[in-house]
Amino acid sequence: MPGEASGLALGLPLPPSAGKKRISLLVDINHVASVARPPLLRQARAYAPRSWWPTLDRLDALTLRHAVEARVFGSLAWQSLTGLDYVTDRSDLDVLFEFQGEADIDRFVADVAAIETGAPMRLDGELMGADGAAVNWREFHGGASELLVKRIESVVLIGRHQFVSGAMGS
Repeated sequence: MPGEASGLALGLPLPPSAGKKRISLLVDINHVASVARPPLLRQARAYAPRSWWPTLDRLDALTLRHAVEARVFGSLAWQSLTGLDYVTDRSDLDVLFEFQGEADIDRFVADVAAIETGAPMRLDGELMGADGAAVNWREFHGGASELLVKRIESVVLIGRHQFVSGAMGS
């Protein structure tokens, strides 16, 4: 709750069959047994609807070509982590595209947009640079000169070139 002094704030969505409610809790950091990154897209594929597989395969091939790591969050991540049914007919695919080194981000997002045109779901997600800063891929693709960039400690508007420089570790 607002004003609670210490602990790690967590959120847990229940699956749609349980009303898709959200649970918020505060955990003593000493009780956290492990921390893991979101599941890799290729690992989560087995938990996705079969109708999604061709899109997931195209995204996986694209990330390999561009040396980008793709991880899932949202409904597909929860489904792959719990084995419960989180993905529905209205679910989108939430992907975190992590840039590890030099990449043509403009070409990459254009390719993601092309893949989405034939996808059975909406592609949503973030581009995350080597510095940990992330921006929505659609916002980047839209060509805005300033981008809303999220970091663990802040959310700021920065210039497109500044984001790209940070994403490439320059």
